[in-house]
Amino acid sequence: MAESEILHILITIAVLLFAAKLMAKLVVKMGQSAVLGEIIAGIIISPFALGGLPLVNGEPLVVIDETILHIGEIAAIIILFVAGMNTTPREFMKLGAPSFTVGALGVIVPFFVGYFVFTALDVEVLPAIIIATALTATSIAISVQVLNELGRLGTREGRLILGAAVADDVLGIAVLSVVLTMVNTGNVSPDIPNVTFLLLQILGIYAAILVVSVVAVPRLLNSRLWGPKGSQEVAATAACFAISGAAAFAGLSPIVGAFAAGLATTTAKAFHKIREYAEKLDVLFAPLFFVIIGARVDLRGVNTEVLILSGVIIAIAVVTKLVGCGLPAMLFLKDRNKSMKVGIGMISRGEVGLIVAAAGASAGVLSGGLYTTVVIMVAVSTIITPVWLKFAYRKDPPEPPAVVEQKPQS
Repeated sequence: MAESEILHILITIAVLLFAAKLMAKLVVKMGQSAVLGEIIAGIIISPFALGGLPLVNGEPLVVIDETILHIGEIAAIIILFVAGMNTTPREFMKLGAPSFTVGALGVIVPFFVGYFVFTALDVEVLPAIIIATALTATSIAISVQVLNELGRLGTREGRLILGAAVADDVLGIAVLSVVLTMVNTGNVSPDIPNVTFLLLQILGIYAAILVVSVVAVPRLLNSRLWGPKGSQEVAATAACFAISGAAAFAGLSPIVGAFAAGLATTTAKAFHKIREYAEKLDVLFAPLFFVIIGARVDLRGVNTEVLILSGVIIAIAVVTKLVGCGLPAMLFLKDRNKSMKVGIGMISRGEVGLIVAAAGASAGVLSGGLYTTVVIMVAVSTIITPVWLKFAYRKDPPEPPAVVEQKPQS
């Protein structure tokens, strides 16, 4: 990489971080979540807005290239690594059936409602399937960070949101795999047995990653290999990246691997100092992730037709998660208020929506207007989730900090 490119990346990161924290401070003073400020900062300072000013050797001040996007992915891995530390393997197993039920319906309901509404609006079958797929997967990192900020990640509904969002992400990847095959082949009638096998294969892979992580990571961290100060913390980080890489290699999102790694560290003897260290990493990487999310939003293709379709898709995005996740949550939580929070916490969309929309646009299946509509849906759902969650918790008494169980030290 040329020196000028490195300089541009360093300037971009510096500008994004400064903007993120300044805007976060402003919105926190207004009683809103820091996450909201960081996303808005990204939109304002993006290469499609103020960041497009030619201030670096005649080039835009901010560049969102492949390197910056990779840094954003690493930031998401850190966020989910820390989130996994809020739940022990035993607690996660207790949430298995509720999490899977809420996560599965959070994929199924948006997909079918989105598909039928857009085909009713005379959108062709394959573009409608792509839009429906973009509506499926929740952006885990956003809800996790807001709940963490509010001190609610350890609550029953907080843990259900976390477990359901992980299940939702795994299932969303399965749907994404099928739809990308449709886009590449042009075949809109996939073989049902093959789709079923793919779904079971992906679920099996994630179950295997969880089991191996929970067994291997504590043993690795408890071994006598680690002597110098900070060794166990670095080893835990290395395990996080290794498991995230294994998940990506197996065709899953690396962030679900990071969650498994965080979950596995909770039974290690050095868990508390590992968690303290990881939370310091989160202080840097969380704002970087959210400001990069905002900086990817390009609103230059907006017109009246796009705004109308955006209104439709945003309404579908909100209602289908509230119903698809909130109602089944009621069966397990037996509390309408907490179940509503589960529905709200699952609204934000993210990487899967952008990936499938970009693939559809690249293949010439999704028009520029429909692509912009999906991007707006992702942006708006990303912005309203932290605001709505903060509002939903405004009258609740503060929760005591979650206590993470540990195995007795030998």
